[in-house]
Amino acid sequence: MFKFEKEQVVYDIAGVKLGGQPGEYPTVLIGSIFYEKHKIVSDPMKGEFDKKAAEELIKKQEELYDKTGNPFIIDVVGLSSEALEKYIDFVADVTEAPFLVDSFSPNVRLSAIKHAIEVGLKERAIYNSIDNHVSDEEINSLRDLGVESSVLMAYNPRNVWAKGRVEILRGWEGQLGLLEAAKKAGIKKTLIDTAVLDVPSIGIAASAVKLVKEEFGLPAGCAPSNAIATWSRVRKEYSSHAYPASCAGSALLDILMGADFVLYGPIKQADTVYPVCAMADAIICYNARMLGIRPKVKNHPLYKIF
Repeated sequence: MFKFEKEQVVYDIAGVKLGGQPGEYPTVLIGSIFYEKHKIVSDPMKGEFDKKAAEELIKKQEELYDKTGNPFIIDVVGLSSEALEKYIDFVADVTEAPFLVDSFSPNVRLSAIKHAIEVGLKERAIYNSIDNHVSDEEINSLRDLGVESSVLMAYNPRNVWAKGRVEILRGWEGQLGLLEAAKKAGIKKTLIDTAVLDVPSIGIAASAVKLVKEEFGLPAGCAPSNAIATWSRVRKEYSSHAYPASCAGSALLDILMGADFVLYGPIKQADTVYPVCAMADAIICYNARMLGIRPKVKNHPLYKIF
């Protein structure tokens, strides 16, 4: 267990606290919905989906939050503007939690977050994400829209090691740093995603979480589940429990390195991931007392799960 010397920033996004010293706040768990090939989606371009199944998945995550004390954010993924806007409207009606506006296309993300702001969801909408390909047009659009919260994807193609994640945040000659890009875009709350590429790189991303918090004091985390999803042998050669257990285990590694949030993959994995992450939070919180750290919330997993 450890304590960061750098003062740690804590953001409040629609009632969800992210950041701080390990042991102060529970890890925020982020499950993805409407992602590519999600079985509840019948038409990914038009945004047609099984509403009953989607609501059940979201309500299950709420139930697990009540049991463990781990807050949640919904990662809302869409292939088109039409689809993503429909998904956002649905999620906003089902839960009061914040959500990521997530798409591979900047144009889709911008259109969808514009819609979210127009319908009064500005405080809950988190742009996902600003990365090393960010353009002046994207920066200007975010500023003009008044977007307040964004993920910064700290992937550095010229240095894939943990220190490279820090470099891309700072920037260098000829490369605008992501923190400066976010500042120009008017972003007030930045969540640093330390970029997982494959299963072995989960350790690099976890180490980068610690480096980011040491240098900048900003909320940081990553999405280890993205790599586990590409690990085909874990599904083919092991039991049916191996994949969800691996997702939970990868989240645990990040939490032990100080992660404030974890994108744990498909929202259906919540049943497996939540108890593991809550256990880790409780253990860290209990031991953090030796470093003079106390939990800042009454419903911390330490008080909920034992």
